[in-house]
Amino acid sequence: MDAWLYNPLWFYLLAANLYLFCLMGYDKYQAVKKRWRVPELNLLFMGLIGGGLGGLLAQRVFHHKTRKKKFTIVFILGTVVAALLIFFFA
Repeated sequence: MDAWLYNPLWFYLLAANLYLFCLMGYDKYQAVKKRWRVPELNLLFMGLIGGGLGGLLAQRVFHHKTRKKKFTIVFILGTVVAALLIFFFA
């Protein structure tokens, strides 16, 4: 196996994206049930620190936060951040 495969960056990005995807699904579930919601700042923060691809995928799968352009913009920026991290550190 190549050494780049063992870089902890891959685990971090996988965890951040999977966590945001699940968090968006949970927030959508809570919205439908009219219960306590996940603060938007939490979703945006997770998207910005590298979970953007998971956020974009969750928007499509759960049809959640699709009308709010700031989410799409932040998730795209988070995807760029992840790409830059991979480019410079993987």
